[in-house]
Amino acid sequence: MSPLKNNIEAVLFISPRPMSIRRLASILDAEEAAVRKALSELIDEYAGHLGGLVIAEHEGEVQMITTADTATAVQKFLKDETTGELTKPSLETLTIIAYRGPITRSDLEKIRGVNCSIILRNLMMRGLVEAKDDKKRLITFYTISMEFLRFLGLKNISELSDYSSLHGAEVLQQFLNQDDLTETPEV
Repeated sequence: MSPLKNNIEAVLFISPRPMSIRRLASILDAEEAAVRKALSELIDEYAGHLGGLVIAEHEGEVQMITTADTATAVQKFLKDETTGELTKPSLETLTIIAYRGPITRSDLEKIRGVNCSIILRNLMMRGLVEAKDDKKRLITFYTISMEFLRFLGLKNISELSDYSSLHGAEVLQQFLNQDDLTETPEV
């Protein structure tokens, strides 16, 4: 498999939402035509084997999804994942999003020091976190949801303990700016 195809497969695997070819090309720093060709080959490869995953296409977007014959196992797993207690890493991630959000995944991972894809997916499945796209810059920001506020009985995120001092913490902002990777949403 080509490096481009490998990267497309990896990005689709960790993405919690469908992606456009334009976004894939931007993320992978590749030409849209090359991404389209590699993606077409990848879709054919997945369609030709009897695994539990396929790549679905709908209205110009693609997403890696599970096959229909795995529905029972997937539903059981999701029920367990979304009804149990939050893990310590999930709580840490949720806290960072609550106090620093909206935040990009790269900034979140820089703060935590580990990949947060699966945790973000779990928090979104629980309805505690939302992903919002900045279509101009092709960046996704994560923020807490109304469900999160409802669960904690808050009318506004600023009601969190020490929110004002932690949301604008300059030391953390300097840390995030070290590699010039920090993106802030346009208002």
